[in-house]
Amino acid sequence: MMASELLSARAFWLAAPGRGEIRAERLEALGADGARVRTLYSGISRGTESLVFRGEVPPSQYQAMRAPFQQGEFPAPIKYGYCSVGVVEAGPAALRGHTVFCLYPHQDRYVVLAAALTPIPPAIPPGRAVLAANLETALNVLWDAAPRLGDRITVIGAGVVGCLIARLAGRLPGCAVQLVDVDPRREAIAHRLGVRFALPERADGEQDRVIHASGSPVGLATALGLAGFEATVVEASWFGARPVSLPLGEAFHSQRLAIQSSQVGHIAAAQRGRWDHRRRMATVMELLDDPALDALISGESLFADLPRVMAELSANPNGALCQRIVYPSAGEWGAHPEGNGDEFH
Repeated sequence: MMASELLSARAFWLAAPGRGEIRAERLEALGADGARVRTLYSGISRGTESLVFRGEVPPSQYQAMRAPFQQGEFPAPIKYGYCSVGVVEAGPAALRGHTVFCLYPHQDRYVVLAAALTPIPPAIPPGRAVLAANLETALNVLWDAAPRLGDRITVIGAGVVGCLIARLAGRLPGCAVQLVDVDPRREAIAHRLGVRFALPERADGEQDRVIHASGSPVGLATALGLAGFEATVVEASWFGARPVSLPLGEAFHSQRLAIQSSQVGHIAAAQRGRWDHRRRMATVMELLDDPALDALISGESLFADLPRVMAELSANPNGALCQRIVYPSAGEWGAHPEGNGDEFH
């Protein structure tokens, strides 16, 4: 391999639990089926990435929690992430110059098999496409919940995934959807998504479908309290190594309730015989054609500031939804863009 075929890149690594850093990397030349991508944006999947950043992935889940292009091993050092949007610089003619989504960590340039890239339709702003991985999760959760027309649906937890679930559910004919969260600031987001907002103590009960996405044991207890007779609570949160205590001695048995897990790594059982991951992601790209979703981008930061931003989000999210990471343009390649990255909030 000739030296000219090697390119440099910069990647965000978790050096140790609670400490991230930007590291220089070298990219190999393209293989016959490869593509080289210059990153425009990445997104922080705050719930999962905060657990990873704090080193809270339990050893029993090390294999299950591997990201598609992860390098290193839990707990650290590790390169982790899965919300990357970029432009194909080199590779198959059908992809060159096109904007694509990839389940790749935070890195300013990378080489993958072309088959790992999903083209982003021209109608979709590239900056919105950082929501694709979370929207894929939301779609899978809703498949697991299997709502019927006219159902009363409650989503608990107005984080990015919860908001996306509520938006999808709210577009089902005849369904009454309420988004429940302890933060009253989420009411404005719910309004933009076209669904009702409620604080937990004011939420309607006797719900046909309850989806829990708050990441809090208290939220799951609230979900059980709002579920109607013989309803199923779909658990979309992941608690990592934290134990969860539930009030299963109250109305859980007399109401004949059920708790069902949902996880995006496997396509929902009802779809699994006909759908694969590529078809599911293609559907996500169609669902991204929705300007209301822009409300879920709560802040932007420079790639160079990612170690600080990840530490702050992990310790105190302060109402943040999706934090979008902005990368240097082609003209700024190799230089840190000007700015202080203080758009984080």
